[in-house]
Amino acid sequence: MLVLAVDTATPAVTAGLVELEPAAGAAHPAQVRTIATRVRVDARAHAEVLTPQILECLTETGRSRSELAAVVCGVGPGPFTGLRVGMATAAAFGDALGIPVYGVCSLDAIAADAAADLAEGAELLIVTDARRREVYWARYRDGARIAGPDVSKPTDLDFGQATVIAGSASHVDFFDLPVLPVETPSPAGLVHIATPELLSYAVPEPMVPLYLRRPDAVENSYRTLDRTGA
Repeated sequence: MLVLAVDTATPAVTAGLVELEPAAGAAHPAQVRTIATRVRVDARAHAEVLTPQILECLTETGRSRSELAAVVCGVGPGPFTGLRVGMATAAAFGDALGIPVYGVCSLDAIAADAAADLAEGAELLIVTDARRREVYWARYRDGARIAGPDVSKPTDLDFGQATVIAGSASHVDFFDLPVLPVETPSPAGLVHIATPELLSYAVPEPMVPLYLRRPDAVENSYRTLDRTGA
């Protein structure tokens, strides 16, 4: 099964093609293999580069859009504009090709990528940039999310029993924890989270963006009204 995976929940604009193979018995779990990926770190270029990145991946692999079986899209948490670009692009591909589009938590995808470096029972904290000197965060144990996603200032974040951290390189150093080198969702991580639904051909739930707070533009408009007394 050829899957298109995209994420724009962080400053990294990510697109990739992933081959998903069903499990061959209990001893051989489903295989998730990335065959092409494009990542550009630019928080202001989501709209300009995402679709070209997707087309580059198709060209690199010699695959056509008609071969895509599904789309997986990170739905955040993340800033309003970035999320809107990724989700709209994923929905457009799904609608044009008549294929399902699955939304997954972007923090879950980062955790999936970090899982290989975790000891059994270890608790993992994931943080990404929420701007306004805040972070989006979630905690994981044995591959399952046990808290979050939420948004808070680093000084207010209760990281529980976390023994290791991954996520935004600019924010992991706020916490006195060993750092795993996984900063953003990868195509394989995104598909890994959606694998049960993909392999069962489940009807996807509507994608719901995880903004976790009002868009910056709305907040700024309120400040303007307050200053003018309107």
